[in-house]
Amino acid sequence: MSDSVQAVDVAAQKKDERIRSVPAWKKLLHRPEFGSLSGAILVFVFFILTAGDSGMFAADGVVNWVTVSAQLGVIAIGACLLMIAGEFDLSIGSMIGFAGMMMTIPAVYWGWPIWAAIIFAFIGAMFIGYLNGYVVVKTGLPSFIVTLAFLFILRGLTIALSILFTNRTIVGGVKKFSENDWLAPLFGGTFGNGFFVWLANMGIIDSYKDGSPIVEGIPMVVIWCLLLAAVSSWILLRTSYGNWIYAVGGDDKAARNVGVPVDKVKISLFMFTAFTATVYAACQVFEFGSAAADRGVLKEFEAIIAVVIGGALLTGGYGTVIGACLGALIFGVVQMGIFFTGIDSDWFRVFLGVMLLAAVLFNNYIRKRVTEARH
Repeated sequence: MSDSVQAVDVAAQKKDERIRSVPAWKKLLHRPEFGSLSGAILVFVFFILTAGDSGMFAADGVVNWVTVSAQLGVIAIGACLLMIAGEFDLSIGSMIGFAGMMMTIPAVYWGWPIWAAIIFAFIGAMFIGYLNGYVVVKTGLPSFIVTLAFLFILRGLTIALSILFTNRTIVGGVKKFSENDWLAPLFGGTFGNGFFVWLANMGIIDSYKDGSPIVEGIPMVVIWCLLLAAVSSWILLRTSYGNWIYAVGGDDKAARNVGVPVDKVKISLFMFTAFTATVYAACQVFEFGSAAADRGVLKEFEAIIAVVIGGALLTGGYGTVIGACLGALIFGVVQMGIFFTGIDSDWFRVFLGVMLLAAVLFNNYIRKRVTEARH
């Protein structure tokens, strides 16, 4: 091969983005979760400076904002996978209230075992998720419209059925029925209690006068969030099903042409969002010992905000579960941080709106850069 041919070949390789070297900072910039990671760092720095001595970063303070973040993270994970597939579920919040009632009414008023009521709620919620997905894929209607309809249907059913069967919209008394149940502790208990007793005995964390630790253990909603995040990330990044999710969100027609079961993928993801909403509902029912018809109001929008802050595109085909969890972390830290700093809580919604707008603008910029790089 002549020197001139070699020179042309080298020049062609430099132009070919598939084999050219890309600086590490550019690779990081193109990661979906980069914006949320940067935002999380800035939020932590801000509250360390403004609320570092308020107890926000003491053991009980950390548990408070980690719990709030995990609660949102659970439903944000489901919303994230669905948004990557190019669809929305606006019924998540209403599903939380509905699933909570499906657990409490059979247990408190019909004498069901708690474990049976929990399983009944999960089956019922996932069936409704199936209906959501089925209507979307069979009619071709936007999921925004279909799930908005289910938002009102489920909220109305929750209120109407709770009044019909119990004559009230708040149903309590769950804790006494769940004391000896084998399934309830998976949602309402704490994990690692012995470890926190040891931390208190060693003086690492504060304790009460009787010697018991100020933090009993890690709330199960945090464990659920970590578990769902790990499993969902593995599925999304390491399996064929994960590739299908990205393909469906990128171009569902092209995905269908290459053999991807688009309808099945979408329906299964609607069922998964219903599953995560029911996990959220169960954790709240067994934490507070009650269910309320208005529980979960606006949670669907908070989940979408967390996902968008986490780097997912509203158009689908782009995003990660880790980014969604970081978005939920930002949400929880800010919500509790405002409380610890003494700032008027009315500003919390303002901050969320600013964060959402900034995330959308940043993601739009990244999408343009990625698109330009491919041409």
